[in-house]
Amino acid sequence: MTATADPEAAANELMPLAEYLGSVLRRLRALPPLDLDLTQAHGNVLAHDVLAPHPYPAFDQAAIDGYAARWEDIAAAGRLGSHPSFGTFDAGPRPVRLNVVGDLGAASWRPVRLTPGTCFSVAAGAPLPLGADVVVPVHWTDQGMAAVEIMYAPKRGSGVRRAGDELPVGRVLAPAGSYVTPAMVAVFAASGIGHVVVRPSPRVVVVATGDELVDVGRPSQPGQIVDANSHALTAAAVEAGALAYRIGICDDDPESLRGLLEDQTLRADLIITTGGTGTGPGDMLRRVLSRRDHGRGGAVEFTDVALCPGATLGFGTVGGEEVPVVCLPGEPGAALIGFEVLAWPIIQLLAGAEPVFRPAVKAHLLETVSSPGGLREFRPAHVAERRGGGYTVQPLAGGPYTLSGLAEANGLLVLGERVTAAAAGSTVDVMLLDRRR
Repeated sequence: MTATADPEAAANELMPLAEYLGSVLRRLRALPPLDLDLTQAHGNVLAHDVLAPHPYPAFDQAAIDGYAARWEDIAAAGRLGSHPSFGTFDAGPRPVRLNVVGDLGAASWRPVRLTPGTCFSVAAGAPLPLGADVVVPVHWTDQGMAAVEIMYAPKRGSGVRRAGDELPVGRVLAPAGSYVTPAMVAVFAASGIGHVVVRPSPRVVVVATGDELVDVGRPSQPGQIVDANSHALTAAAVEAGALAYRIGICDDDPESLRGLLEDQTLRADLIITTGGTGTGPGDMLRRVLSRRDHGRGGAVEFTDVALCPGATLGFGTVGGEEVPVVCLPGEPGAALIGFEVLAWPIIQLLAGAEPVFRPAVKAHLLETVSSPGGLREFRPAHVAERRGGGYTVQPLAGGPYTLSGLAEANGLLVLGERVTAAAAGSTVDVMLLDRRR
């Protein structure tokens, strides 16, 4: 009688995904920091805390268009009040008349001082005259030019921004590890900062391998498979924050493959390959990269991981510079899942980002699903927020249809190694994908 393989025993021989990721990520360090101009720094991760070298605002200024005055001179004017039962009410205007001794705009720079009974007409952003502690809105006045009648008196300090009110000197504007956003760029610039020290975006090169591959623009046919992977993985690397370059297709020729990878080490912080990770007769990549070439440096280890889909992943270094390389399966759905679980956190780590993994939530499962025992399955899913809080998750096509499921997904349903079935209504883990839907 012919013996049959035990699927559970085979799964037990695979390395758990968490253990594999830990072994890979411990070997990597963030890229060395660079000092960049603000506009170039956008989208990068700060390498150090950024402190305010100057106050913001830099000087006392008018927050609104109006008349800058001393509150003592307008205190006798009318009041606008409010009451919880009656709302806003007008207690009646009692005009106060002040002489307008000048106009100040945002470009004014000469210091001026108020004397009793006078005011300045000011524009928002104009330096505040010495002695002024209130700016009266234009619509609370008769908008006079040589003299103005002020109908209502705002509270002392109204319409005024004092130096350092928003950001005092020494305030941490952004901590290390933060992504530089457009708003951060504005805060840095307003505080007098022209350059910041950041971790550069990793340069990622994507290569597809296989004699059977042909470029896009035609359908697959026997003996030819359209290279979807290098296009998809380049897009995925961009989504992860990398500067990604698609090299295209490399045939299963050992010397061509070695030469191509060595050339790319001069421009790459990470190389991603797809295809050739198996042990079949056409899987040249694994045979070439798993051998250490003395004098050329580096080697790649291929590991059977308890992952579904795509159980075999490769990681190591290539070239004299020992550039990290990630080797993903050739099946498109498995390649994209492999990118999410391995390449995504590597790119985040190289960029200095924290955390390195996608965000995850607990969600209410809408449909019963089964899963292969002994493997951690990542299945395409659609996640939605529930009214009143929490999330629901609808499983999408997986298994041999993972690729079409991923095209609709905004999350990945994660089923652990011990899960063979998850019932509708149960709570499950879901990794959120960065999809603009």
